Amino acid sequence: MTRAVLDDHLLRDLLADDVSEGLAEVLAAHEPATTNLYLYRLSKSVVAAPGGALTGRWSPERRRALGSKLLSLPNDVAIVPMSALSYRMAEIAAAHRVSTLGAECVAAAEHLGASLYVWEGDDGPGIRAAMDHLDLGYQTVGR
Repeated sequence: MTRAVLDDHLLRDLLADDVSEGLAEVLAAHEPATTNLYLYRLSKSVVAAPGGALTGRWSPERRRALGSKLLSLPNDVAIVPMSALSYRMAEIAAAHRVSTLGAECVAAAEHLGASLYVWEGDDGPGIRAAMDHLDLGYQTVGR
C-alpha cells in the first residue's frame, strides 16, 4: 500500500477520530504519513490552548487527548527524518520559493513516492506548483 502525506489539519482529524468522508477515502487506499513540521505545528496548536489555530475551539480535555496521541504517535504514521530531507528541501525551496514547511512536505512526498493531501482551506499555490513541477500528486480534502 502506498503512503499519503497528510497536512496538520488532516493529521489532527485522523488522530482525533474525526475523519471526514474524503479523508476516509484517502486512508482506505493509503497508509498515513506526515512531516516533522506538520507534527510540530499541530503540537504547537495543542499547547497554545485557545490561541491554537488548529485546536483553538476545542475543550481542554479534547486537546489533552490529542496531545497524548501526539506524544505516542501510532506506528503506522510515517515521518521521514529531517536529516534525510534537508538537502532536498533546500533545493526545492530555492527552485520553487516555498517555505521550509512547504519544502519539507514536497521533499517528504517525493522521498516516499507519495501524494500530498491537504485540507481544502489550506491549499497553497506554491506547494501545489512544486508538486506539479515534480509530477507528484497533490489533492485537497474537505471536512
